[in-house]
Amino acid sequence: MSAAYSWLVPKLWDETIAAHRTQVRDAILDTTAALVFEHGLRSVTMAQIAERAGIGRATLYKYFPDVEAILLAWHERQISTHLAHLADVRDRAGDPGRRLHAVLQAYARIVRQAGGHHDTDIGRFLHRDEHLVTAQHQLRSLITGLITDAAQTAGLRHDIPPAELATYCLHALNAASSLPSQAAVDRLVTVTLTGLRRPGSPAP
Repeated sequence: MSAAYSWLVPKLWDETIAAHRTQVRDAILDTTAALVFEHGLRSVTMAQIAERAGIGRATLYKYFPDVEAILLAWHERQISTHLAHLADVRDRAGDPGRRLHAVLQAYARIVRQAGGHHDTDIGRFLHRDEHLVTAQHQLRSLITGLITDAAQTAGLRHDIPPAELATYCLHALNAASSLPSQAAVDRLVTVTLTGLRRPGSPAP
């Protein structure tokens, strides 16, 4: 190899190693989540995770010390993915009213997809995740901003601060976790949006 290009080798090698580590880490997270939701948090062992992920136990322990640490890392990744999705939905929608509707609908769908584990050991364990608290603040801030932006053009009420309306929306849409269908989720979003509008204001 020419000396002019020899400097590329360490960089390419580092990028290859980093990509491999990311793939292994993602495989560990996905495998652990599948096993935990299949068998329960207390029934899954590191040996089971290593076997299903196709890696050695020694390799697994280089990444995580125990099952709970893996599940928390998986949860953090899920939270980050959901927040990024909601931000993308916001940025792709049209006027402020449509942005608010689109984000609330996307959030309700996320809640429904994640439903079913809130009253289990898994749900109670993840509910204590410190990343969840940070994500809730970010989510409330996102919804508050959307309500503020839409207040002038979408006929929203002005007698309640946007931050309180955002809290109302999030609590209302958390009911999507127990709804039987996507149609029911969409109806819940419609009812929630109706609660945001000024009395007598027509639906958009």
